Formats: sequence, structure tokens, C-alpha cells
Amino acid sequence: MKVEVAKTAGFCFGVRRAVNMVYSEAEENPGKVYTMGPIIHNEQVVSDLAGRGVHVIDDSLCDEVTRVPVPKDAVIVKRSHGISREMNEKLEATGCKIADATCPFVSKIHKIVEEKSCEGYHIIIIGSPKHPEVMGIRGWAKGPCTVIETASDAKNLNLPKDTKIWIVSQTTFNYDKFSKFVEIIEELGYHVVVTNTICSATKERQKEALELARRSDVMIVIGGKNSSNTQKLYDICLSQCKNTYYIQKLDDLVTVNFQSDSSVGITAGASTPNSIIEEVFGYVRRTEL
Repeated sequence: MKVEVAKTAGFCFGVRRAVNMVYSEAEENPGKVYTMGPIIHNEQVVSDLAGRGVHVIDDSLCDEVTRVPVPKDAVIVKRSHGISREMNEKLEATGCKIADATCPFVSKIHKIVEEKSCEGYHIIIIGSPKHPEVMGIRGWAKGPCTVIETASDAKNLNLPKDTKIWIVSQTTFNYDKFSKFVEIIEELGYHVVVTNTICSATKERQKEALELARRSDVMIVIGGKNSSNTQKLYDICLSQCKNTYYIQKLDDLVTVNFQSDSSVGITAGASTPNSIIEEVFGYVRRTEL
């Protein structure tokens, strides 16, 4: 059996930075660290941090930070997905130490959206409207803002034809879909300016997953159930390899039978620790013995 792990599988720069920041703060301020939502979309990491005394504030509710009894000497961490301007102002009003774990690529989008909306552009975000990153980005617009997730959304865009449009993307969105949706909007006759804000690491990860799936009999995609970038990896791999499995941990593989002459590809979302990838790789290798 041939087993190949994608070189780009696992933590990206932004996630690694965020996770390391929270572990460091938890060590220096035991029991006093709060994150705005789960720091990343990985249950094992979030559970381990909880065991180290890290608390999670539900950032889907903007007033949650004011309702949770957070001590004045607490450390509140902005998670890697970023938060809205309103939420940011509420955090600053607490007087607590604020640690910014927002991915730098996401922070760049916040600045673009704020600046261009002030210049009179209608902001279009291509991404998943319920994803925390997109919700945060939307919160930096100072004017009209529309989120487009599907080709149908793009085709049904109904704005005055003289509307100035500035398009950005969720960092983990599928690059091919992003390009397609931009093309649809342009064909509608709008004046469009596009900033491709898909993270280069995401684009490379998706490209490698596509190529690996094409030459594999079985594909294993590892990541949290709520991970948008992992879901997109799964969709890409499934389009090329019908035997594609989306798992969160090793236990999810127990029902899969691997043939000795199979070629198995393994990739993982940006929030998947290397330890889980190595565990899955070791298990698949052992099944051929």
C-alpha cells in the first residue's frame, strides 16, 4: 500500500500563531484567559485548552462579552477568524488585556473593507455568511455589504448598475468558485474592483489536494466538523476520488477497509494538529502489515 501525506496538510501560519499565543497566555495567566469563540475549529485543541483553564466566550452574541463575569485582570484573546468592529469596541471597554490572535491575512481584509466602504464602494464578500470570519469582516463595513456564497447568489445580485463594487473573499474560500462568481458579477455589467484575499496557503492546499486525490484510490481528509476550509478540501477531493472520507479523529476510520494494493492520500484542514495527522498516517500504514 502506498500512503502519501500532503505537504501542506495541517496548521497554517495564522492558526499556529493563534494557538501558540493562547497556550502562552494560559501558562502566564492560569485560569484568566478567555477566547472570543473557539480559538480554531478543532475540538481536540479547544478541549485541551479548556483543561488548562481557558474559557470560551460565545462571540455569536455581541453582548456576551459584557454578560460573562470576566475579571479585570483577565486576558481576552481575539480568535484567528477575527471579530467585528462592534465586538472589538466592546472588548476594549472591558479594560482587560486584549491579545490579538486574528490571522494577519484576515486583518488585512478588515482594513480593505473599512477603507473602501468609506470611499463609497458597495462591499461584496464571497464566502459563507454564517462563518465567523465572514461575520467579522462584514462588521468592518461602514456602508452597504453583501455576502455571496453560491453562483445563484451572484446571478441574482440586484443593485443599481452605477453601483461601485469592491469584492473580497473569505480567506479559505474555494479559489475556482471565487473566480467564477467574480466573472458572473462582471458579466452583469457592474463596475467591479477585485482584491483576491484568498490566503495563498489555502490556494496551495486546495491545489495539492486536487492533484493528490486524482492519483489516489482512497482519500482521507482530516479536520473539525465546523471547519470551512476542511469542508472545501473534502469537496475538492470527492470530485476526484469517490472513496473520500472526512474524519475528525482516528476513531472515525475504524469502519474503513484498506486494500493492500491501494494508494491512500491524506490531507488536513488548517486547524488540524500534526499529532492527529501523524496518528492517522501511522494507523493506515499499520493496516498493511
